Amino acid sequence: MSQVGFEKFIVPDEDEYKKIETIEELTEEDKESLAKAGIVPEDKDKAGNFVQMDQSVVYNKSFIDGVEILGIREALKKYDWLWDYYWKILEKDKDEYTQLSDQLPTDGYFIRVRKGVRPPFPIQSCLYLKKDNAIQSVHSIVIVEEGAHVMINSGCTLSNLVKEGVHIGISEFYVGKNAYLEFTMVHSWADEFITRPRTAIRVEEGGRFVSNYISLGPVKSIESYPTAYLVGKEASAYFNSILYAPPGSLLDVGGRIVFKAEKTKGEIISRTVSGGGKVIARGHLVGDAPKIKAHLECDGLIIKEGGIIHAVPELEGRNPDVEMSHEAAVGKIAEEEIEYLMARGISREEAISLIIRGFLDTSSMNLPPRTQLEVNMALKQLEEKGF
Repeated sequence: MSQVGFEKFIVPDEDEYKKIETIEELTEEDKESLAKAGIVPEDKDKAGNFVQMDQSVVYNKSFIDGVEILGIREALKKYDWLWDYYWKILEKDKDEYTQLSDQLPTDGYFIRVRKGVRPPFPIQSCLYLKKDNAIQSVHSIVIVEEGAHVMINSGCTLSNLVKEGVHIGISEFYVGKNAYLEFTMVHSWADEFITRPRTAIRVEEGGRFVSNYISLGPVKSIESYPTAYLVGKEASAYFNSILYAPPGSLLDVGGRIVFKAEKTKGEIISRTVSGGGKVIARGHLVGDAPKIKAHLECDGLIIKEGGIIHAVPELEGRNPDVEMSHEAAVGKIAEEEIEYLMARGISREEAISLIIRGFLDTSSMNLPPRTQLEVNMALKQLEEKGF
């Protein structure tokens, strides 16, 4: 993990921006920036909305009974019991970024879905950086209580004025008994931007956690290694990621699932294209309990000179009754695939673009229409630049 010289970045003031009554009150410029991360600046067909600008929560509202959305500072003041969840499945001294986050002015979202509540629409959240050369520190907690089901669509993005900065995102997710949480994250950064998510998930008996992570735009460096702890019988966790590494970037990404209860299941699937950047694709499955089923799959394409993809799959069985597997493949586009398409009247350049777009396809993630539209636009921009 590489260290960033923190002293060069400014720390925005807390509550610098005033709260708004409706998300439509955002400026047109802000709406355009949010859209890049698939965030729809409206409340229609949402279970709730959350927007944080720099260190200021400017909008948080729930539209469904049994769904609560607050800034984490406000929530910790309101609920003494929430301290039992704060820094409990992540350690403050894990690395320099968790330590810094604990020291900086920090906000983030608190989302609670009460027992048995199943909103018909997703919750939408956005972490938005407006100041150039700044650090945004975020600590978020999501609690999905027993039997509740929810989808959260989250976007992290920047103002067009931001060229450089750091985002440190601490996230602790708690999935209750027979509960379901599907969390989709879209990153839209800048060429000199650095992001350091630190995420842990605890899943109880029969609970299910699904993570979809997409980063197709410019970025300097990403380090992300979420860990899911399956602590209840028949709990499950699934990580899916689609990534593009632009020239000069470093993406140190992956996931870890710890199977601590019997009959738990999990899968980590990643697809990465290096357009000249370096990717370290990590996956770690830890089988601590009997009758678990776990699979790890990492596929990478290197399409530009200078690109590097380092796949690091790890299977760690600690019980004789485990079923664990992994697949990893890194290389260039197969010439026979190109020739097959060219034989059907497609040019070589079009054939290569078609193969890459198919490789980075997100249709299996069941993204919201606006998010899928922005992902398609990001792919189109990459295609126009020749990936």
